[in-house]
Amino acid sequence: MVDATKIQVAVIGGGTMGRDIAATFASAGARAHIVETFESARAAIPERIGQTFDKLGADAAARGRWQVHASLADVPWPDIDIVIEAVPEQLALKRALFGELEALARRDTPLCSNSSAIGISKIGEGLRTRDRMLNTHYFMPAHLVPAVEVVSSEATDPAVAARVCDLLRATGRVPVRVKRDIPGFLANRLQHALSREAFWLLEQGFCEPEDIDAAVRFGFGFRYIAAGPCMQRDHAGLEVHAAAGAEMYPHFNNAPTVSPALADRVAQGKLGMKTGEGFYTWTPETIAAERARYERTLAQAFQIIKAELDGR
Repeated sequence: MVDATKIQVAVIGGGTMGRDIAATFASAGARAHIVETFESARAAIPERIGQTFDKLGADAAARGRWQVHASLADVPWPDIDIVIEAVPEQLALKRALFGELEALARRDTPLCSNSSAIGISKIGEGLRTRDRMLNTHYFMPAHLVPAVEVVSSEATDPAVAARVCDLLRATGRVPVRVKRDIPGFLANRLQHALSREAFWLLEQGFCEPEDIDAAVRFGFGFRYIAAGPCMQRDHAGLEVHAAAGAEMYPHFNNAPTVSPALADRVAQGKLGMKTGEGFYTWTPETIAAERARYERTLAQAFQIIKAELDGR
C-alpha cells in the first residue's frame, strides 16, 4: 500500500475539477501543488478549495498541504510523483501542455489527463514519452465520487497504469482500469447506453421524465451502491438474466443517432438548469434547492461507500 503522506501531486488547472482533485490528495495526507496561470482564477482558489475541505471535514493539517503556483516553472518538479492535467477541453492546449510536462517532470512521473472527452491517445500523439501518459478521469464532484477511470493508450506501460492505480487508492479513490483508449471510456459508455433507451421510452410515450428518474434512483439504481451489474447477476443467477435478455434485447433501441427527446430540446435552447428548462422547468430558487439536495445526497452516499473502502 502506498503511503499517501509520501505523495506529491501537481494538478495543472485551478478550476472546479482541479481544486477538488487537489483537495482529495491533501485530505489523504499528500502534498498538492495547483498550477493556475490566470490571476483572477488563482485568487479564487483559497476560498473555493476551503469550501471543498469543509465538505470533506478536513482538519487543519490537510488545509495546509497545498499551494498554488502561477506557472509550471514554480513547481518543485524533482519531488512530483504524479501530474494530473485539468485544463479546458481543447486538444491543442492539452497536447502543448503535455509537451512541456515531458521536459519538466521526472522521467518516471506519470503524466495524466482528467479529460472526459479527449482520449490520451490523441493528447499524447507525437510526444516522446507516451508510455507514461494516461487518462485519470475523475467524476464531478471529484471530492465525493470515489471512482476514477484510469485509461491506457496502446503506448501506455501497464506498470505505469498499475502504479497510478496504487497512488489513487492511497488517496481514497477507487480506480477503474480501462485497458484500451475508447471514446467515452467505460462509465460514459454505460451511462449513454442507459440514456439512449430512457430517452426512446420517453419519446415513444411510455413514461415521463420523473418516471425514468424514479425507476433508476429508487429501483435498480438504488442497488448499484451495493453491487454493479456483473455482481448483481451473480446474486440473482445468470440464467435468469440470460432469459430476460433474450426476451427484451430484440426490442431495445439501437439507433446510431442522438434521441429526438434530447436533440430536439437542444435545438430549442432547452439546455437544463442553465436556460431554465430541459426535461424539467427551473427557477433560480429550484436550482439552488436541487443542487443542495443533490450534493447532500451524494455526501450521504459517500459515507456508506467510505465505510466499505476504509475496511479494504
